Amino acid sequence: MLSYQHHYHAGNLADVHKHALLAWMLDYLTQKGKPLSYIETHAGRGLYDLAAPEAVKTGEAAMGITRARGWFPKNHPYSRVLDAIRHSNGPTAYPGSPLVAATLLRATDTLHFAELHPGEFTALRDALWHHKGHTYPQDGLQLAQSLCPPEPRRGLLLIDPSYEVKTDYDTLPRVLQTLHRKWNVGILTLWYPILRSAAHSDMLARLQQDHPTALRHEVTFPPIRDGHRMTGSGLFVINPPYGLEAEAAALSARFRTLH
Repeated sequence: MLSYQHHYHAGNLADVHKHALLAWMLDYLTQKGKPLSYIETHAGRGLYDLAAPEAVKTGEAAMGITRARGWFPKNHPYSRVLDAIRHSNGPTAYPGSPLVAATLLRATDTLHFAELHPGEFTALRDALWHHKGHTYPQDGLQLAQSLCPPEPRRGLLLIDPSYEVKTDYDTLPRVLQTLHRKWNVGILTLWYPILRSAAHSDMLARLQQDHPTALRHEVTFPPIRDGHRMTGSGLFVINPPYGLEAEAAALSARFRTLH
């Protein structure tokens, strides 16, 4: 299935959660001079316009980054990315995770982005045209397994599916086990939605059993509209970098102000 397109949801509260912690982790990794690898399995189009009809229709950005922009000081890596993207692309531009990574990482780092949706892949390639990085119009989980362990071995993997394929909840624990065996030093990061149905609960139980030292961080927020199924956002991080737990706790405090 290739129906999901993120521009209806870009800049929502789940993006704020995911991108703020991703930016922090990448900034942390670049504090050492050694090069690193970044792999993303479900890249999307990379760049979004929050004034586009799709974003305005759902109102998710208005309740998300527009509301949360003041949570982050100017020197926070997430703020630096937002400022850079708006400077280059206009005041309503919003970076997806590929542009978060491409903005923060260096010429010595190696970036890999997979996107299976043809239209989204074309937009992704256009968004990244002046950045270093490899783009692949293929299944991202297969790509990650073929690349791991990457060179350089130091680095981060982001798995960020839409979960429109319901078997993802069963598949992802097995994939993460395989990737962790191949790339035992990599920071393996999985995003998941917190839904009213608790569809993620069995997956998380399996992940925690397989990776007891991983960091599980969740934030909750009021539904964007009546009947909206998503009430929170989660990240599961294998090999979390030092300081991430404290940064996540600070972000949790900001999310609690929404309730």
